[in-house]
Amino acid sequence: MTGRLGIDVGGTKVALRLETTDRETTNQEATSPEATSPEAGGPSREAVFRWSVGAPAETDLRDLGAGVRALCDGWDGQVTAIGVAMPATVDSDGRVTTWPSRPSWAGLQLGQALRDLVPGAQVALADDGDLAALAEAHHAGAANLVYLGVGTGIGGGIVLDGRLCPGPGRGSCEIGHLVIALDGPLCRCGRRGCLQALASGPATLHRATHLRAHPAGAAGAADVEVTYPQLQAGWESGESWAQEAVGATAQALAGAITGLTELVRPDLAVVGGGFADGLAGFVDAVAARTEAMARPGHPAVSVRASQGGLSSLTGAVLLARDLDEPDEPDEPGR
Repeated sequence: MTGRLGIDVGGTKVALRLETTDRETTNQEATSPEATSPEAGGPSREAVFRWSVGAPAETDLRDLGAGVRALCDGWDGQVTAIGVAMPATVDSDGRVTTWPSRPSWAGLQLGQALRDLVPGAQVALADDGDLAALAEAHHAGAANLVYLGVGTGIGGGIVLDGRLCPGPGRGSCEIGHLVIALDGPLCRCGRRGCLQALASGPATLHRATHLRAHPAGAAGAADVEVTYPQLQAGWESGESWAQEAVGATAQALAGAITGLTELVRPDLAVVGGGFADGLAGFVDAVAARTEAMARPGHPAVSVRASQGGLSSLTGAVLLARDLDEPDEPDEPGR
């Protein structure tokens, strides 16, 4: 029996999904609560673990290996293909060139490390935003789609005529680094005004912290960091500082969606990611602001929530599936 492994590498955590391809085994496992892969070819096992804070790349690799082995424990099969969704910049050989969120990964030969971890498996890596866009288009049946994922950073992707843009061999679609405010805050990439610097989870929490401590610009107590649960509670209860902080994030995303719509005319825009998914009504706020930015004769694109926080993971499984089924590509771009 064989299986495909999808890995979604994030800045703070990793999600894993093992999709079995053996039909007989699939039927036996179908009653398990682990069997929950709607986009994959069969039921699957899933697991999530968090990176150790401040750990070097060597420790991260060890933890990744332990996570993969734990996921496969008790399954008597062979992983034949691994698809990896990455937030970092990765070259064609599977080497990480830059990753500001975990700088020790620079120079890491991740592709080779995974081949060593699972001998005999084919390995492909792609941008997590691109793979999430592909999964969302696959799920929605949309040939033309833009996706924005809000989490530790901002990922995203564009699918045109069922294919990723800009396409294989031309790099990833870095929506998080669209410059939307020329005098905006400094981004980790070194530029000012990137969408990520204004609308990522950490950027929103930083803004919320300042607004709660200094309402209406007044001098106040020392800034005490706002946590995500506090932001959720403040947003849902209508606290002014939370409404303003999250509203600014929604406005920035709406601006990016509007600009992308002017360029590529998608049928659908999807907003997801762990940060966005946890704020009730957030996507509606983005949709309303996008609608308000439409110009005469050019209606705004429809904006809706993603299928869930694991779109990149689903895309990674599609990438692994394409390795196994090269005659039936899902156009993941690798």
